[in-house]
Amino acid sequence: MSAEELLPQQRQGLILERLLAQGRVLAVDLARELEVSHDTIRRDLREMAAAGMCQRVYGGALPLSPDHGPLARRRGLEPARKAALARAAIALIEPGQLLFLDAGSTNLAIAEALPADYRLTVATNAPAIAARLAEREDLQLIVIGGRVDPRIGASLGRAATRDAEALRSDLYFLGVCGADGDAGVSALDYEDAQFKQAVAAASRAVVAAVTDDKLGTAARYPVLAADALHALAVEHGGDAAQAEAFARRGVRVLRAAPSR
Repeated sequence: MSAEELLPQQRQGLILERLLAQGRVLAVDLARELEVSHDTIRRDLREMAAAGMCQRVYGGALPLSPDHGPLARRRGLEPARKAALARAAIALIEPGQLLFLDAGSTNLAIAEALPADYRLTVATNAPAIAARLAEREDLQLIVIGGRVDPRIGASLGRAATRDAEALRSDLYFLGVCGADGDAGVSALDYEDAQFKQAVAAASRAVVAAVTDDKLGTAARYPVLAADALHALAVEHGGDAAQAEAFARRGVRVLRAAPSR
Protein backbone atom coordinates (compact mmCIF):
# COMPACT_ATOMS: atom_id res chain seq x y z
CA MET A 1 0.00 0.00 0.00
CA SER A 2 1.42 3.40 -0.98
CA ALA A 3 1.55 6.28 1.49
CA GLU A 4 -1.35 8.11 -0.12
CA GLU A 5 -3.54 5.00 0.25
CA LEU A 6 -3.11 4.73 4.00
CA LEU A 7 -6.21 5.01 6.12
CA PRO A 8 -6.24 8.04 8.46
CA GLN A 9 -5.67 5.79 11.49
CA GLN A 10 -2.67 4.16 9.81
CA ARG A 11 -1.24 7.52 8.78
CA GLN A 12 -1.72 8.90 12.27
CA GLY A 13 -0.02 5.83 13.68
CA LEU A 14 3.02 6.59 11.53
CA ILE A 15 2.96 10.23 12.65
CA LEU A 16 2.88 9.13 16.29
CA GLU A 17 5.84 6.81 15.68
CA ARG A 18 7.83 9.73 14.22
CA LEU A 19 6.82 11.95 17.12
CA LEU A 20 7.93 9.45 19.76
CA ALA A 21 11.18 8.72 17.93
CA GLN A 22 12.15 12.30 17.06
CA GLY A 23 10.57 14.34 19.85
CA ARG A 24 8.70 16.58 17.41
CA VAL A 25 7.17 16.49 13.94
CA LEU A 26 6.86 19.21 11.32
CA ALA A 27 3.82 19.31 9.06
CA VAL A 28 5.83 20.18 5.96
CA ASP A 29 8.11 17.16 6.44
CA LEU A 30 5.21 14.81 7.11
CA ALA A 31 3.34 15.97 4.01
CA ARG A 32 6.41 15.35 1.88
CA GLU A 33 7.21 11.95 3.43
CA LEU A 34 3.63 10.64 3.34
CA GLU A 35 2.86 12.21 -0.04
CA VAL A 36 -0.30 13.94 1.12
CA SER A 37 -1.39 17.57 1.29
CA HIS A 38 -0.59 19.95 4.13
CA ASP A 39 -4.33 20.15 4.81
CA THR A 40 -4.44 16.39 5.34
CA ILE A 41 -1.56 16.54 7.81
CA ARG A 42 -3.09 19.49 9.65
CA ARG A 43 -6.34 17.55 9.95
CA ASP A 44 -4.45 14.50 11.22
CA LEU A 45 -2.67 16.60 13.85
CA ARG A 46 -5.94 18.21 14.95
CA GLU A 47 -7.54 14.80 15.39
CA MET A 48 -4.49 13.43 17.21
CA ALA A 49 -4.43 16.42 19.56
CA ALA A 50 -8.14 16.01 20.29
CA ALA A 51 -7.48 12.36 21.11
CA GLY A 52 -4.68 13.30 23.53
CA MET A 53 -1.90 11.90 21.37
CA CYS A 54 0.09 15.11 20.91
CA GLN A 55 0.03 18.87 21.38
CA ARG A 56 -0.22 20.97 18.24
CA VAL A 57 2.24 23.84 17.96
CA TYR A 58 3.05 26.22 15.14
CA GLY A 59 4.24 24.18 12.17
CA GLY A 60 3.74 20.74 13.68
CA ALA A 61 3.33 18.92 17.00
CA LEU A 62 5.15 18.06 20.22
CA PRO A 63 4.67 15.31 22.80
CA LEU A 64 2.17 16.18 25.52
CA SER A 65 3.64 17.52 28.73
CA PRO A 66 3.33 15.01 31.58
CA ASP A 67 0.51 15.34 34.09
CA HIS A 68 1.65 13.80 37.36
CA GLY A 69 -1.51 14.70 39.23
CA PRO A 70 -2.09 16.95 42.25
CA LEU A 71 0.78 18.72 43.98
CA ALA A 72 0.43 16.44 47.00
CA ARG A 73 1.45 13.52 44.75
CA ARG A 74 4.08 15.43 42.75
CA ARG A 75 5.96 16.40 45.91
CA GLY A 76 7.11 12.82 46.40
CA LEU A 77 8.40 12.28 42.86
CA GLU A 78 12.18 12.41 42.25
CA PRO A 79 13.08 14.65 45.21
CA ALA A 80 16.86 14.31 44.68
CA ARG A 81 16.63 15.43 41.06
CA LYS A 82 14.49 18.44 42.00
CA ALA A 83 16.88 19.35 44.81
CA ALA A 84 19.77 19.34 42.32
CA LEU A 85 17.80 21.63 40.01
CA ALA A 86 17.05 23.92 42.94
CA ARG A 87 20.73 24.22 43.80
CA ALA A 88 21.46 25.29 40.24
CA ALA A 89 18.61 27.81 40.14
CA ILE A 90 19.43 29.59 43.40
CA ALA A 91 22.84 30.57 42.01
CA LEU A 92 20.99 33.47 40.36
CA ILE A 93 19.77 34.95 43.65
CA GLU A 94 21.43 38.05 45.08
CA PRO A 95 21.07 39.49 48.61
CA GLY A 96 18.14 41.81 49.21
CA GLN A 97 16.07 40.64 46.25
CA LEU A 98 12.32 40.22 46.00
CA LEU A 99 11.55 36.73 44.69
CA PHE A 100 8.26 35.31 43.48
CA LEU A 101 7.94 31.54 43.79
CA ASP A 102 5.20 30.05 41.64
CA ALA A 103 3.51 26.80 42.64
CA GLY A 104 5.10 23.48 41.81
CA SER A 105 7.13 20.69 43.36
CA THR A 106 10.42 21.90 41.86
CA ASN A 107 9.76 25.40 43.16
CA LEU A 108 9.06 23.88 46.56
CA ALA A 109 12.58 22.43 46.38
CA ILE A 110 13.86 25.92 45.51
CA ALA A 111 12.09 27.33 48.58
CA GLU A 112 13.82 24.73 50.75
CA ALA A 113 17.21 25.64 49.22
CA LEU A 114 16.99 29.43 49.58
CA PRO A 115 20.22 30.78 51.08
CA ALA A 116 20.16 32.09 54.64
CA ASP A 117 20.96 35.66 55.68
CA TYR A 118 20.35 37.11 52.21
CA ARG A 119 17.64 39.50 53.54
CA LEU A 120 15.26 38.14 50.90
CA THR A 121 11.61 38.95 50.47
CA VAL A 122 9.70 36.00 49.04
CA ALA A 123 6.20 36.19 47.58
CA THR A 124 4.22 33.11 46.65
CA ASN A 125 0.70 32.01 45.76
CA ALA A 126 1.47 28.44 46.85
CA PRO A 127 0.35 27.49 50.39
CA ALA A 128 2.88 24.61 50.55
CA ILE A 129 5.74 26.99 49.81
CA ALA A 130 4.41 29.56 52.28
CA ALA A 131 4.23 26.89 54.98
CA ARG A 132 7.87 25.92 54.40
CA LEU A 133 9.05 29.54 54.68
CA ALA A 134 6.73 30.86 57.39
CA GLU A 135 9.11 30.11 60.28
CA ARG A 136 12.25 31.50 58.68
CA GLU A 137 13.30 34.66 60.50
CA ASP A 138 15.94 35.62 57.94
CA LEU A 139 13.44 36.55 55.22
CA GLN A 140 10.13 38.35 54.76
CA LEU A 141 7.23 36.34 53.38
CA ILE A 142 4.34 37.70 51.29
CA VAL A 143 1.46 35.26 50.68
CA ILE A 144 -0.86 35.85 47.74
CA GLY A 145 -4.31 34.66 48.81
CA GLY A 146 -7.56 33.73 47.17
CA ARG A 147 -9.18 30.52 46.00
CA VAL A 148 -6.74 27.64 46.17
CA ASP A 149 -6.79 25.09 43.37
CA PRO A 150 -5.76 21.84 45.13
CA ARG A 151 -4.56 20.19 41.94
CA ILE A 152 -2.17 23.02 41.09
CA GLY A 153 -1.49 23.90 44.72
CA ALA A 154 -1.89 27.63 44.17
CA SER A 155 -4.17 30.60 44.72
CA LEU A 156 -5.58 31.63 41.37
CA GLY A 157 -8.28 33.93 40.04
CA ARG A 158 -8.80 37.66 39.68
CA ALA A 159 -7.95 38.68 43.25
CA ALA A 160 -4.73 36.64 43.32
CA THR A 161 -3.67 37.98 39.93
CA ARG A 162 -4.37 41.58 40.97
CA ASP A 163 -2.32 41.24 44.16
CA ALA A 164 0.56 39.54 42.33
CA GLU A 165 0.64 42.25 39.65
CA ALA A 166 1.21 44.86 42.36
CA LEU A 167 4.63 43.33 43.08
CA ARG A 168 7.76 43.95 41.04
CA SER A 169 9.88 40.91 41.73
CA ASP A 170 13.55 40.75 40.82
CA LEU A 171 13.30 37.05 40.00
CA TYR A 172 10.17 35.12 39.17
CA PHE A 173 10.63 31.36 39.51
CA LEU A 174 8.03 30.16 37.05
CA GLY A 175 6.37 26.78 37.50
CA VAL A 176 6.54 24.89 34.21
CA CYS A 177 4.31 22.16 32.74
CA GLY A 178 5.93 22.05 29.29
CA ALA A 179 9.05 23.77 27.93
CA ASP A 180 10.37 23.72 24.38
CA GLY A 181 13.03 25.84 22.69
CA ASP A 182 10.68 26.62 19.81
CA ALA A 183 7.21 26.49 21.37
CA GLY A 184 8.16 28.17 24.66
CA VAL A 185 6.66 27.55 28.08
CA SER A 186 3.13 26.22 28.57
CA ALA A 187 0.68 25.21 31.31
CA LEU A 188 -2.00 22.58 31.77
CA ASP A 189 -4.58 24.97 33.26
CA TYR A 190 -5.99 28.15 31.67
CA GLU A 191 -6.25 30.21 34.89
CA ASP A 192 -2.78 29.12 35.92
CA ALA A 193 -1.40 30.21 32.54
CA GLN A 194 -3.07 33.61 32.87
CA PHE A 195 -1.65 34.07 36.37
CA LYS A 196 1.86 33.14 35.22
CA GLN A 197 1.70 35.63 32.35
CA ALA A 198 0.65 38.43 34.70
CA VAL A 199 3.45 37.76 37.19
CA ALA A 200 6.03 37.42 34.42
CA ALA A 201 5.00 40.77 32.94
CA ALA A 202 5.52 42.43 36.33
CA SER A 203 8.92 40.84 37.02
CA ARG A 204 12.41 41.94 36.07
CA ALA A 205 13.56 38.43 35.16
CA VAL A 206 11.85 35.05 34.73
CA VAL A 207 13.56 31.78 35.63
CA ALA A 208 12.35 28.22 35.08
CA ALA A 209 13.75 25.01 36.52
CA VAL A 210 12.66 22.11 34.32
CA THR A 211 12.86 18.37 34.87
CA ASP A 212 13.83 16.16 31.92
CA ASP A 213 10.30 14.84 31.36
CA LYS A 214 9.01 18.36 30.62
CA LEU A 215 11.74 19.44 28.20
CA GLY A 216 10.66 19.24 24.57
CA THR A 217 6.97 18.98 25.45
CA ALA A 218 3.98 21.31 25.29
CA ALA A 219 0.81 21.72 27.30
CA ARG A 220 -2.49 23.14 26.11
CA TYR A 221 -2.09 26.77 27.25
CA PRO A 222 0.90 28.89 26.15
CA VAL A 223 2.52 31.02 28.84
CA LEU A 224 5.69 32.62 27.46
CA ALA A 225 7.87 32.49 24.38
CA ALA A 226 11.23 30.82 24.93
CA ASP A 227 13.13 34.10 24.61
CA ALA A 228 11.05 35.65 27.41
CA LEU A 229 13.00 33.55 29.92
CA HIS A 230 16.09 35.05 31.53
CA ALA A 231 17.43 31.66 32.62
CA LEU A 232 16.59 27.97 32.43
CA ALA A 233 17.87 25.37 34.89
CA VAL A 234 18.01 21.85 33.45
CA GLU A 235 19.08 18.53 34.87
CA HIS A 236 22.62 17.23 34.55
CA GLY A 237 21.62 14.87 31.75
CA GLY A 238 18.98 17.16 30.24
CA ASP A 239 18.37 17.21 26.48
CA ALA A 240 21.38 18.98 24.93
CA ALA A 241 19.44 19.97 21.80
CA GLN A 242 16.77 21.63 23.92
CA ALA A 243 19.36 23.44 26.03
CA GLU A 244 21.03 24.69 22.86
CA ALA A 245 17.69 25.84 21.41
CA PHE A 246 17.01 27.96 24.48
CA ALA A 247 20.58 29.29 24.51
CA ARG A 248 20.23 30.41 20.86
CA ARG A 249 17.33 32.58 22.00
CA GLY A 250 19.45 34.35 24.57
CA VAL A 251 18.38 32.27 27.57
CA ARG A 252 21.06 31.56 30.16
CA VAL A 253 21.13 27.78 30.64
CA LEU A 254 22.17 26.44 34.06
CA ARG A 255 22.93 22.74 34.20
CA ALA A 256 22.46 21.01 37.55
CA ALA A 257 25.11 18.84 39.12
CA PRO A 258 24.34 15.10 39.20
CA SER A 259 21.60 14.38 41.75
CA ARG A 260 22.82 12.85 45.00
